[in-house]
Amino acid sequence: MIGLLQRVTRAAVAVEGETVGEIGTGLLVLVGVQKADDEHRAERLLERLLGYRIFADEAGRMNRSLKDTNGGLLLVPQFTLPADTRKGTRPGFSTAAPPEESRKLFHYLLDQAVRHHAPVASGRFGADMQVSLTNDGPVTFWLET
Repeated sequence: MIGLLQRVTRAAVAVEGETVGEIGTGLLVLVGVQKADDEHRAERLLERLLGYRIFADEAGRMNRSLKDTNGGLLLVPQFTLPADTRKGTRPGFSTAAPPEESRKLFHYLLDQAVRHHAPVASGRFGADMQVSLTNDGPVTFWLET
């Protein structure tokens, strides 16, 4: 699984003009599911998201995790992340998991996140979403399990 995480001071996702998920300070994570992904990889991604030390400590160093700061977690499914962009001028999606498998694993990740952290919010799988954020830093990392 792929998680493109961004440290934010605020983030929200809307569908058809209605806000379906929002957080204050925390992580906005765009989530991509690849063909070989399974529940174990989803659990590992969540473990890394909750424990990744990218928030400042008292000395201003990136030494604190989302769990340490009790920040928000906004998970947004993004089909385009696993795209193959190595050649040509059009992305290929042969490495992405099929939609139903992706839906299942995204919701598994979301359910596990809710069980292990709060607050957690999400976008809506398969919807045309508008995501807004204030990237803090900017700090952005690509995690892959």
